[in-house]
This record gives sequence, C-alpha cells and structure tokens, in this order.
Amino acid sequence: MTKKQENSIRLLPLSLVDAPKLFHIANNIKIADMLRDLFPSPYSLKDAENFITRQLQDKNFSVFGIFYHTDLAGIISLNLQTDVYRLSAELGYFVGEKYWNKGIASKSVEMITQYGFESLHLNRIFAAVFDPNKASMRVLEKNGYVLEGIKRKAIIKNNRILDEYFYAKLHEE
Repeated sequence: MTKKQENSIRLLPLSLVDAPKLFHIANNIKIADMLRDLFPSPYSLKDAENFITRQLQDKNFSVFGIFYHTDLAGIISLNLQTDVYRLSAELGYFVGEKYWNKGIASKSVEMITQYGFESLHLNRIFAAVFDPNKASMRVLEKNGYVLEGIKRKAIIKNNRILDEYFYAKLHEE
C-alpha cells in the first residue's frame, strides 16, 4: 500500500446516512461466515440502521466506519471490557469484499490500535479469529498482535465445529 493509499483510509463515526452503504457491504455470506452468529445473515437495511443506532448509544463500544476515500469500506470497533478487565478491549472488524486485498484492514487495525492505547489508555487489545479466517490472522500479525492460544473446537459456525485463535497486543509492545 502506498503512502497516498494509506492517507485515503479514515476511521470516522457512523451516522444513519451510512446505513445503505453498510447494508450493501455487510450483506455478504463470506463476511457473515467469519463473524459471530449475532451478525445477521442475510443482512438487511433495517439491521444496518439498528446497528448504527445501537452503537451511537452504547458507551462500551468505540465503533468507527472504515472509509476508503469517501466510501464506507467496513466497520472496526473496540469493545471496552469491564471490572478487572477494564484496561482491555476486544477488537472486531470487517471490510466489504470489494475492498479486500488492498491493505485497508491492516491500516485500519493499526489506526484503531493506536487510538485504543493513546486515547482510551488501554493496556491490552485482543481479538478472536475463527479457524478458516487466515486473512484476518495475517492482518493482526502484521500489526504486532501475538497469538496467545487456540481454543480447540470451541465454536460452532454453520454446523461446523471450529478452533478459535486468540491474538493480543499490549501497550508496551
């Protein structure tokens, strides 16, 4: 990715005007297959509107649209943990298929990781990745996230029992 392309990626708050574009990129079985069942599939315009409305109200989430040039290319978030885990956040993201293999996810993870450590004063950011999602594993590794462990046969997705890979990055790394 060139410096010019990197400068074309911004993380911005979502608004309801983004719902049609979110619907367009999120209504993709290839994306849904790599996310928890909480993510609707098929994904409707109403799902997009509900997601944006909820994220605007939930203070435990820092959710941003990933904008590539002026297009909404995906979603990235930090789910702030509570209690004894309050200095940690779970990272989640997806990029629309049209934007795959352009370095957008990698740059977005870099940006939100920096935001989490510098603005939210987090100590640890972690992510869980389903076994078949090698591209997401590479994105995390490129950003200095370390594989902490594998929960063997821990999840069921589409009637398949899969391993779940856990990555994390510490503030001092």
